[in-house]
Amino acid sequence: MKRRKLLVLITTALAIFILIIGLSSITSTPVVAESNTSLLVSAAASLKDILEEIKPLYQQNKPNVKISYNFGSSGALQQQIEQGAPADIFISAAKKQVDALEQKGLLVAGTRNIIAKNRLVLVVPKNYVGITSFYSLQDAKVKKIALGEPRSVPAGQYAQQVLEKLKIWNQVKSKLVFANNVRQVLASVETGNAEAGLVYVTDAKISNKVKIVVAADEKYHSAIIYPLAVVKRSKNLAAAKEFSQFLSSEQTKTVFKKYGFIMP
Repeated sequence: MKRRKLLVLITTALAIFILIIGLSSITSTPVVAESNTSLLVSAAASLKDILEEIKPLYQQNKPNVKISYNFGSSGALQQQIEQGAPADIFISAAKKQVDALEQKGLLVAGTRNIIAKNRLVLVVPKNYVGITSFYSLQDAKVKKIALGEPRSVPAGQYAQQVLEKLKIWNQVKSKLVFANNVRQVLASVETGNAEAGLVYVTDAKISNKVKIVVAADEKYHSAIIYPLAVVKRSKNLAAAKEFSQFLSSEQTKTVFKKYGFIMP
């Protein structure tokens, strides 16, 4: 009898212990998952300032979601994703790169969305005189013109389209200095390493070291748009979709407009 009672007591104790452990793991799992949620957004370099400002706005309501950015040229970011580099969201400065990833089945269907538009402008150093139009770039005194590399930098692609449309591409080709992204183009003009450069109006507006000479006529280049999509390899698809939706919300539209972006 004593052995039987002892066996019952031991069995009961073990059952209670297992139940407690089970409940503990069930209740703690969501907390751990939520606190460790992180998103990596690969985005065009021209979005750096605005996305940095948007991040704390989102984290006011989602403090457990850590957002990190990987800024660069849209073409380079596209190649990184194609080669398997981690990314939850991709935001390009042109549709070409997003089209390529979509065709390869690397994006989540139904998540593609245009979050903003932009304008292309010709800029010169703040105190520089003598360049009054795109045609001025042909002048002999203009030695260097900064452009994004057209094959990988959308701003460079748009710039080439404009210069070709104005029939001055061949005349200025020997003066062109190519950069890896649009922010490098801006820096070249700011430091005087180039007498002129073609950047987005939003880039020009954040600098007090350059001035805008003229904006390119939109009919001379492809539409400057910023498509966004969630990357299929994301380990946090729900969080990625939620942040993507936030980037199209009324709250973020106000920030986009402040930086000079145009809403689609």
